[in-house]
Order: sequence, then structure tokens, then C-alpha cells
Amino acid sequence: MHEKQKHLYVGVDLHKQHHVAVVINCWQLGEIKFENKPSAFSTFLLNIDKLIEEGLTPVFGLEDVGGYGRALAQFLTDHGQVVKEVNPALSYAERKSHMTTQKSDSWDAECVARILLNKLNHLPDAKPHDLFWSIQQLVTRRNALVKAQGALKNQLHIQLSHHYPSYKKFFSEVDGKTALAFWKQYPSPSSLDGVSVKKLTTFLLEASNNACSVKKANDILRLVKEDGHTTKEHQETRDFLVRSIVRDIAFKKKEMSYVEGELKELMSLLDFQLVSMPGIDLVTASAIAPVYFGSGGKGKEQKSKQGNRALHALFYNLAVQQVQVAKEVNCQGTQYFMLTTNAN
Repeated sequence: MHEKQKHLYVGVDLHKQHHVAVVINCWQLGEIKFENKPSAFSTFLLNIDKLIEEGLTPVFGLEDVGGYGRALAQFLTDHGQVVKEVNPALSYAERKSHMTTQKSDSWDAECVARILLNKLNHLPDAKPHDLFWSIQQLVTRRNALVKAQGALKNQLHIQLSHHYPSYKKFFSEVDGKTALAFWKQYPSPSSLDGVSVKKLTTFLLEASNNACSVKKANDILRLVKEDGHTTKEHQETRDFLVRSIVRDIAFKKKEMSYVEGELKELMSLLDFQLVSMPGIDLVTASAIAPVYFGSGGKGKEQKSKQGNRALHALFYNLAVQQVQVAKEVNCQGTQYFMLTTNAN
């Protein structure tokens, strides 16, 4: 018996609510549709057993073992089944290689099964580790917070450009701790009416943990005066918008610190030394460690996009960070050399 004839190949097209499985060996043996919930997985496995002849072992192929297919992959591996991870690029190429215009769940599942049949020994085992999955979910959550915070920051820029034309000269970062405290307390120049340099200095010192000085208060009041009258109709509503955005940004920052704290705890359970490299912090390390490989591609002449685009971006940013670190080290070394040379 040929090696390929010893297996039954089960390709599964995965969805949020349900999955579709197609079973083949040399030809299609059956199709099974079942819900995406653990209680339905046992019945699915029993239906597969009914199709198995003596001496044959089933092999399961899943594209998305980190998303909709994670629960099924975990169930099958826990029950001693052989589960392979099929890169979507492979099944996409399989669909394109046939003269057909059909697009259905059954056909997609069959293409996954065909990949199993033809490339079984080259496919990686599916490993839906709970720890990696949890880290990946935290990274996704943090990315969502970063994106939302970026949108809020743009909204704040828009509002402040109307209230304080010279606002970019107030603070180095518009969403820094001291800046947010200032925008919340003084969302527009009208709220600064009657505020003395001493009072503003006291406020800034407290908000910045004594990092700001009298000069900062003087500079702000001077810039506000130079900008001229900016109060408009419905100013109270405009002030409310600034304060609302500031509250939301502060909330996102706090949530991000919670997520990063959880990431730190989970990353400590892994035996990775990524953070020991210059330029790699906790966030970068946690994004690299559990990255899920799987991305579709389209056939046209362009630079290679094989692999995970998020991982490509991480390595690019990492390279930039490494260059920056190297420059800093070189600058420090040059300065040290010049100082020691002059001293001698």
C-alpha cells in the first residue's frame, strides 16, 4: 500500500458559526457540516470514524488554527488526532490551479484536503498553545488601543488648532501627562481668563511632578496673548469636546498599561531572551514570540510577500531601532574619545 493510501484526508473550511469538512483519499468520500462549538466536535469526530476503513488513519487540515479554527484544533489534538496547519497561500494556489469558477465552502474545504494529500510531509503540525494564543490576543488588544489612541490624538489636534493656534509650542507632546492635564483644566483660552503666572505655575508643577517651571507658564500665557481672540459661539460645547477627548485618551493610556502588565506576566513564562537585545522592548518581543503564520497572496510581479506581513513590519521597525541604538553608541563613543583626547 502506498504511503498516501494509509490516510484519510479531512480538509476543513473554517467559519465563525460553523465549519465545513470534506473527506477524501483518492476521491471525495463525503462532506460534513457542523457548528463551531465543542459540543459539536465530538459528533464530527464520530462521523469521521464511520468513514474510516481498517488500517487507515485520519489527518485533519486547518487554515486558521489561531482564529476560528483554534477550538477545533485544540479539541482534535487533545483527542490524539493528527492536525496539520495549511497556509492559506497554498489553498489559494490550489483553487487557482483548477479550471473552475466555483467558490463555495465545500470547494474551499476540498482544496485544503488536496493540500493535505499532496504535501502532508511538508506541512507543520498545528500547535494551538493557550499561552501563545493569550499573548497574541493581548498584542491584538494593545494594537487596537494604539490605533484608537492615534485617532483620538488627531481629534485633539483638530480641536486645539481652533482654540490655541500656537498649541504645538506649549508642550513637546500633545498627549503627554502634563499636556493632558492642561487641556482638561484649560480647554480654551477663555478658561485662562484671570489666571496669573503664579497660579498657572503651581498647576503645571503639580501636573508635571515639578518638571515644569515659571518659564513654561510665562511662555504659554504669552503665546495665548499673541494668538488673539479665539472664543467662538457655543464655546462651552467646544470645551466639552476637548475634555471628552482628553478623558478618552487618558483611559486608553491606562488600559494600555494594564495590557502591558499582563503581557509582562505571560512573557515571563516563556524562555525567550528577546528583550536582552538592544532595541527590543516588551511590546516588540511579545509581538514576535507568538506570531501566527498565515497570509494569502495574489499572483503578480512584485516583491515577495510570503509569510506574515505583521512580522515583516516588526523586523523592519526592529532594524530601524537597531540602527538608532548603534548611532547612539557610536556618538557616545566618539564623544568619549574626544573628551579623553582633549584631556590628554
